[in-house]
Amino acid sequence: MTFAGGPSQRQERRQRLRGLHINRMIPNVMTLLALAAGLSAIRLALQERWEHAVLAILVAGILDGLDGRIARILKGATRFGAELDSLSDFLCFGVAPAFTLYLWSLQRADRIGWGLALLLCICCALRLARFNADLDEENRPLWTRNFFTGVPSPAGAGLALSPMVLSFQIDAAFVRHPLFVGCFVLVTSLLLVSRVRTFTFKKVRIAQRWVLPAMLGVGLYLALLFSTPWSTLTLTMVAYVASIPLSMRSYEQQRALLAGSEADAAAGEPRR
Repeated sequence: MTFAGGPSQRQERRQRLRGLHINRMIPNVMTLLALAAGLSAIRLALQERWEHAVLAILVAGILDGLDGRIARILKGATRFGAELDSLSDFLCFGVAPAFTLYLWSLQRADRIGWGLALLLCICCALRLARFNADLDEENRPLWTRNFFTGVPSPAGAGLALSPMVLSFQIDAAFVRHPLFVGCFVLVTSLLLVSRVRTFTFKKVRIAQRWVLPAMLGVGLYLALLFSTPWSTLTLTMVAYVASIPLSMRSYEQQRALLAGSEADAAAGEPRR
């Protein structure tokens, strides 16, 4: 029997403190930075600094893409970090884009515009909740981990903000019209909660001979992103939308291949 504050409890507290390595905190710090970028986007939208608001959401997307990978590299992935990441994603890619688009255009549609902004937030929350639930499922085929179910929330934010990014390049009144913007918001909301399979790109491996060309390609993309950010982002979203039919086809092919393998294995089993 041990009393409160006894040796065993002190030893347990010391072990917990020793187990908190600084590497395990780096991914969570990056998630908090992404959260701060999303909150800053809302503040910038209130000030009608639209370009800076979109850039803040872009920064949040970059940080969101890095924190999970760094967590796996540093072996610092935790359940706490996953929950924090989902909360950050909801604000950065659900609330911030919807609020920005509402102030920029949708408020001119009054209640309908506000309803569309709410729809984007709700669909983003549902998509993240489904993603977290799928992580706990252990009986999924391995090949399904190469695909997202629905459009991921950062890509959804980019699709919803496409009219605003387009307005930075062309001076046309229709780009800011609530009907035009509302169509993008509605389609994005449906894609977030759809069963459409999209590539994850998380487990893509590059052959040794393609490492240098890939690095050159990344360098070229970053150079274009810094020199002509809006055109580059527009082309990126066009390329992403074009990849959706390819991902759906790849998913169906892999599923059919697995079903055929299982059928052959069942046919080869001896009858009892």
